[in-house]
Amino acid sequence: MWRRWGGVFAGLALFMTAAQAHESSTLATAASVQVAPPTTGTHDAQQYFTDTLLKDQDGNEVRFYSDVLKDRLVLLNVVFTHCKDACPLITRKLKEVRDAMGEGVAKQVVFITLTSDPKNDTPEVLKTFAAKHGVDGPNWRFLTGTQAQMDLVLGRLGHLIPSPEQHSTQLIVGDVATKRWAKIRPDAPVDAIAQRLQFLTLPVAGR
Repeated sequence: MWRRWGGVFAGLALFMTAAQAHESSTLATAASVQVAPPTTGTHDAQQYFTDTLLKDQDGNEVRFYSDVLKDRLVLLNVVFTHCKDACPLITRKLKEVRDAMGEGVAKQVVFITLTSDPKNDTPEVLKTFAAKHGVDGPNWRFLTGTQAQMDLVLGRLGHLIPSPEQHSTQLIVGDVATKRWAKIRPDAPVDAIAQRLQFLTLPVAGR
């Protein structure tokens, strides 16, 4: 079972670990990654992503797979709140993406921002960061936990990082229910990111 999901997400881990912190802006691309469904469905997905207990910006305890990912269309990114360059810029850009999608699509997408610096990024700090950048709406969750909890969750997403500053700025979008995933460079145009999310909202034959 473990080997199945390890293979399924090998490509996801490879492209995420290859992207280092605050990479320079070059080509604006959005490359798709096809992820095969697990043979036994939700149970395998839960085991792979883990149901690690985290806290959101309101201090609520949430299980990473069951409460945050399961059956949702998601966009995930990683920040640390004392970052002065890429993190606030990308956060504001994702707000533009949400606005560009229009209300009908935006309400189907859950934005998930995970901290790479859980020692400093408490729920209160994340809530202040979200409010500062105007992204404190109901469909945007900021997540933190202990160092061990965040290391486990970020590792499953391919963010294997020795320090907060070395997190990848790559975005991950996915339809968890249909196992459709894509990576997107953060310097891709706002409309291109919005269109990728809109594509994932389209129904899949046999879903």
